[in-house]
This record gives sequence, C-alpha cells and structure tokens, in this order.
Amino acid sequence: MNIFSKLIIPSCCALFLTMSAQAQHIPNWQNKDMSGDGIFGISTDKAYSLLQGKKSKTVIVAVIDGGVDTLHEDLKSLLWVNPKKKAWDNGIHGWSFIGSVKGNVHYDNLELARQVRQHEQRDTTKLNDVELLVYHNEKLELQKELRKAQQMKEYMSHFISTLDTIVAKIGKADPSPANFKAFQPNGNAESYVCEMIISMLADTGDYQTFRKEELDASYNHYSEQADYQLNLAFDPRGIVGDDYFDDKQRDYGSPDVMGPDAEHGTHVSGIIAGIRGNGLGADGIANNVKIMAIRVVPNGDERDKDVANGIRYAADHGAKVINMSFGKGYSQDKKIVDEAVKYALKKDVLLVQAAGNDNQDIDSVPHFPNRNYSSGGEAGAYIVVGASGLKNDSTLKASFSNYGKKEVDVFAPGVQIYSSIPGSKYAYFDGTSMACPVVAGLAALIREYYPKLKAQQVKNIILSSVVKSDYLKGRCLTGGVVNAYNALQLAAQKEALL
Repeated sequence: MNIFSKLIIPSCCALFLTMSAQAQHIPNWQNKDMSGDGIFGISTDKAYSLLQGKKSKTVIVAVIDGGVDTLHEDLKSLLWVNPKKKAWDNGIHGWSFIGSVKGNVHYDNLELARQVRQHEQRDTTKLNDVELLVYHNEKLELQKELRKAQQMKEYMSHFISTLDTIVAKIGKADPSPANFKAFQPNGNAESYVCEMIISMLADTGDYQTFRKEELDASYNHYSEQADYQLNLAFDPRGIVGDDYFDDKQRDYGSPDVMGPDAEHGTHVSGIIAGIRGNGLGADGIANNVKIMAIRVVPNGDERDKDVANGIRYAADHGAKVINMSFGKGYSQDKKIVDEAVKYALKKDVLLVQAAGNDNQDIDSVPHFPNRNYSSGGEAGAYIVVGASGLKNDSTLKASFSNYGKKEVDVFAPGVQIYSSIPGSKYAYFDGTSMACPVVAGLAALIREYYPKLKAQQVKNIILSSVVKSDYLKGRCLTGGVVNAYNALQLAAQKEALL
C-alpha cells in the first residue's frame, strides 16, 4: 500500500489552496484607507496629512526575533547603534542570546520536547504524582506530534517525488495547469498528484513559485519538526555556553544579530520602519525610528530565559516599543518572563505581541508569553494583535489567526504583507507576525510625534481608535482594526490635555 492510500492529508492541501486564494499581491495595502481606497488598511498614508510641519522625536523599536539583515538596502540606515558597549554587550546593532563565539543556534526543540527531556533527565521514578501526570500527558502529546510530523514528512517526500516524475515526463521545467490536464497519468499515485496540482494551481498557474513556496516549504517544515523540534535527542544549547538553568544570568550571547536565518525578523523590521517614499520595497508605518535587533527566536520555540533577557536588554538600552512576533503553547519559566515584562513597564516601554497562527481562541488555549502574571494581575502596556485581511467581509479575520475576546486586543493587516527579506529583496508573507509590527509601527509613530504620552496612554489610544467591524465582534477586545489616522487625532487631543 503506498503513502497516498495510507494517509488522509486534506489539511496541508487546504493550506496551499487558502494561501493561493488570499494572494492579493498589493504592496503597501496595510497603509491604505477603507473609505478612500476600498481596502481595510490602517490609513497610514492618510494619517501623515495630520503631521505636516510637525517635528518628530526618534523612537527606538526593539525587534525581538530570529535576526535582522543589517545590510538590507531599506533598513541599514535605520539600525540602532549601541552607545553603551560592555565587555559582554559589544554588539553594534543589538544582541543575540542564542549564540556565542562557537556559532549560532539555528534549530531548537519545541518547549514541549524540552520539558519531556528534562523530566526524563531528572529520573521519572523520583517525580511526585502531579509531576508524573504532567510528564505522561506531555510525553503522549509529544509522541502524537512527532508521529504526525514524520508521517507528513514521508507524505510530502512521496508527493514531491511523484510530481518530479510527472514533470520530467511532461518535459517542461515550468508546466502550466493545461500541461497537467493533458498528461496521461500512470497509476493511482500519479493520478492523485495530478488532480491535486491542477486544483492547487487553479488560482495562480505559477508552478515554480508554488513548488518552492508551498511544496518545498511544507516538506522542510515537517522535516524540521521531525529532525529537530520534536526530537528528544537534539539539544543545541551547548553552542550558547551559558548555565541554562540559571535564569538570572545575563552575561552570555553574541553580537551577531543576523544569525543563520534573518528572514522573519527582517520582514518584521521592514513593516515597522521601511523607508517611506524611496521607491524600494514597501513603506514602513513609522518614519523616524531606529531598529534594535535582539535575537532570541530560533527555528523552534524560544526559551523563556532568552525572552526575559531580550526584554530587559531592550528596556535597558532605550527602546520605547518592543515587537514580539513569536509565541508557544508551553512555558517552562513564566515567572522570569513576567519579571522582565514588569521591569520594561517600569521603564515606560510598550510591548506588542502576535496572537499566533493556529486559528484558536486563546481565551481558552494556553499561549505564551502573555500579559497575565503567574502571581496574579496583568501587564498594562501590552497589546496582543490578531491578523486581518483586505476586505470588510467574512475574510476580515485571517483564516489562520488566533482570536480571543479577552486575550486579543485588536486586529491589524496580516495577509500577504509585502516587506523586506535578506539580500535586499522583498516578499509577501502571511501571519500575525506581520500584523504585530503594524501595531508596533503605529505605537512608534504616536510616540515620535507625541513624546509626552506614556506607554499605557499610547495603548489606550490605539485600542480606542480602532475601526470596528461586525466580523470581528467577539473576536477581540475592541472588535476592530487599528487605524493610524484616528489614533493620531486622538493622540493630539490627549497630549494637548497634559
């Protein structure tokens, strides 16, 4: 029995189709205005009409992520330069907490795998009843996820191999949907793959792009899960060289803020601050910021110790907005992250976090980090962002976006967002990771032109100035999409009262 008859894999194919259907490919749409352009952007371009002749103050925005391309043509002039170099903090544009002179952590486990491994390293016979129950539940979950990843890796391998055979028989490197329709398949596997490819290419017809961005990317995703993220035998922490279980340790890391894969953080940075009006890539939200690059996110789950140190580093070095386009389902040391959040809030920092991409209600599903302190209470100047689409209809909430009437504050554009990627290139990405920097950029823009406003006031302004939609009612606290024009009007009113 071959792989296609053994597995039912509608989910990955649905992802391909959904992404193809959403590929609007409109650069800068997040900056457009609903009334003027008919696109549900945040009215950034319109908002700048309110700022003509008004002076701004440079705002430092910390991008806590997987790395930033410090050589990118649309970002290099916007990078923060460290004036306070210390013996262990000698980075020029920020700091990496997942590297050392030995190199960089590229792949890491998911937190679930790390927790199971640490239980087993303690000797499970010495666990108390509660710890034993947690261990067994987590191990079952890990085994389930690993089995799924291994099956999907095998499925994608067979699918791609069969597709390569078909393409070789067609005799064209970039076959069209018509070529696949005319092809006479040999056997069930070729019939299945042909049928799926014809369906998947129905919207775009671009085989090469689809092959690279969907099929190859999916195979790589499941390979990374099976080989690294869910693999108990894999632990790269030795590269960093810290005492991992000393969560108070600060003096470790590397000045290399690019790391082995700066794609995600570079894209995020461009959304916040890509130079406006220079004809390169897309226009950022804010026009007078410095990007501080802090590397804590590997290909896998970030570690709480590193997140806490990243937040503290940003606060200590003058950041007034922190972008956190990351999250996970388990937390090993939430207390240390909570302490870092409290520390940043005392320094008047606004934290902005992505809600996540699992289409889950995070009011009832764990998502870390979050603003709820383990000791009780919650962080004030902390915004959680879901991803929205271009139209005020049933597609407004992006199909992948997490939501929550209490835990998600606002939505912002996060579907097919065009921004910078390494090598002075540009690309369209989906994700709450893209929506988060839209809001971080808006927060920075407000703080540039209205510097007297405190972080909590900026948050209140952003939440109070959303454009509401019935399609987001009950999906987030405000029921709306952030709006720069409304926010700047409200900011002017609030600062005038100070």
